[in-house]
Amino acid sequence: MDEILKLFANFWSNTGFALADYRYIIMIAVGLVFIYLGIAKHYEPLLLVPIGFGILMGNIPVFKGLGLAIYEDNSVLHYLYWGVKSGVYPPLIFLGIGAMTDFSTMLARPTLMLLGAAAQMGVFLTFLGALFLGFPPNEAASIGIIGGADGPTAIFLSAKLAPSLIGPIAIAAYSYMALVPVIQPPIMRLLTTRKERLIQMEEPREVSKLEKIIFPIVGFLMCCFLAPAALPLLGMLFFGNLLKECVVAERLAQTARTSIIDTVTILLGITVGASTQGDVFLTSSSVGIFILGAVSFGIATASGVIFAKIMNVFLKVKINPLLGAAGVSAVPDSARVVQVVGQEEDPSNFLLMHAMGPNVSGVIGSAIAAGVLWSFMQ
Repeated sequence: MDEILKLFANFWSNTGFALADYRYIIMIAVGLVFIYLGIAKHYEPLLLVPIGFGILMGNIPVFKGLGLAIYEDNSVLHYLYWGVKSGVYPPLIFLGIGAMTDFSTMLARPTLMLLGAAAQMGVFLTFLGALFLGFPPNEAASIGIIGGADGPTAIFLSAKLAPSLIGPIAIAAYSYMALVPVIQPPIMRLLTTRKERLIQMEEPREVSKLEKIIFPIVGFLMCCFLAPAALPLLGMLFFGNLLKECVVAERLAQTARTSIIDTVTILLGITVGASTQGDVFLTSSSVGIFILGAVSFGIATASGVIFAKIMNVFLKVKINPLLGAAGVSAVPDSARVVQVVGQEEDPSNFLLMHAMGPNVSGVIGSAIAAGVLWSFMQ
């Protein structure tokens, strides 16, 4: 009987119930919130559902040495996590984004690209703020990029500069991407008048097929000569777009925007979520990163809106300053938010198509910002 009781005691001591502490429970609750927001609220479900379930996987307490936890060298999750730590997954996602993106709205009115550039102010101001608060330069740069609202770019830069912070930075970046419909509208309304929100945009000119084919080549050369460190991200983004626009490689473009990006999104979401292991993730640094990330995203949104208002001082044909909020690279959610806020004032005001211009330029802008920050650290 004693032997049986001893066996049961040994079994119990190796279960998750016996090994769990409050940190795992907190993170499991966070994972459940992510899953809820993705399924019930439709906040970026393709991101939040995998990440949320990954958080659950990463916070099942396991007996050390069995090769199960993501931070154990011989575990399956650790091998999958290599794609995050090495920076392999983000360029593959950019390939798919490029194959899905239509840059014609940006090309039709190139001045809107300035809004995508202006929104990157959040990145650099938060970088300076993080330095002021005592974060090392490499960590400050990785935290600042959260303001671009671009999860893959944040992961890529963190993998190069601050690998130990990939988990909290990635979770913060994707959280704010998903919460764009909650965070951005109050800032947009605060910084604009009703008269400004009522401004209707002119119909954009039609962009020729030749322009669409030339743009990814010229855009790649100009951007990467400006910020060579952004080559892995922008190279794949513009290559994916060239596959889409040249038509003759439609089969490759279809694979890039479906099979490849879907597979990588699943692997990235699960492993980033699993990296939030409670005993590793819940630190004062993680809390600071979430706070600074929110500040960075708020500044990026405000910078885009304010710059649009400044542009209107010099433009004969005014633009709706709400478009500035789409300068962050949360595609297409920021553009949708611009449409929703604009139609609250005037249901006949259709801003979505125009907002996609600064939105896609924000993708390019955040990658360039990451390249610039990375080059600063060398």
